[in-house]
Amino acid sequence: MNFKNVIGLPVAATDYAGAVRWILEKASLADRAYAVEAANTHVASLARSNPEFGASMAKFDLITPDGMPLVWSVNAQLPPSEKLTDRVYGPTLMLETIKATCGNTEFRHFLLGGKQSTLDKLTAKFSSDFPNALITGVHSPPFGTWPAGEMETIIGKIRASGANLVWVGLGCPKQEHWIAKNKHLLPPAVYFGIGAAFAFHAGEVKQAPALFQKTGLEWAYRLAMEPRRLFKRYLTYNSLFLYHTVREKILKS
Repeated sequence: MNFKNVIGLPVAATDYAGAVRWILEKASLADRAYAVEAANTHVASLARSNPEFGASMAKFDLITPDGMPLVWSVNAQLPPSEKLTDRVYGPTLMLETIKATCGNTEFRHFLLGGKQSTLDKLTAKFSSDFPNALITGVHSPPFGTWPAGEMETIIGKIRASGANLVWVGLGCPKQEHWIAKNKHLLPPAVYFGIGAAFAFHAGEVKQAPALFQKTGLEWAYRLAMEPRRLFKRYLTYNSLFLYHTVREKILKS
């Protein structure tokens, strides 16, 4: 896998096919826990500006370019023949990975995070859309601070399910910190920090139209949908991403 530095984050110069191929290869090894993140400008900027989050992201094995600004940054470092034509968007990567495992009993999926009602909707949707894929376990952890023994419960459920593809939807940055902190304790599998994918696929949050996604304006669509929750995030982290990108370009010139 070819990685390029995007404001300090090692982002893979890959497409969906390459990412899925890597994921299934690691899942089939079953030798340790691997961590995968689909990174947007929020993730990249937070990793650059927050040492604790940066340390967590340093433990991830594969970081794909979820946002178009990251694709543009990666492409600026690639020869014309190797430039990416699309991002590797987390929710779509989830669907592509599940689709690739249909009919193959070697691969088993586990859904961790979100409300039980959300997990019920996801299980129903995936069972309908991908009837030959194996969803062998789900778990909805308590909201807020987890009680004593919750970690042991989660590990026990993942191990009992036999899952080697674990989708973690605890929200950013909680899911990334959880995966990184517990990576050495987790059963062998590929663990995904999947963010809003659970809510998107459960039909609880609307995804941006394709034109907004392709032009790097998904943030504007989501901001319009949830202005109070997302205004500060986008103002802060989009600005930071632009600042660090321009600064690094100037320093290199």
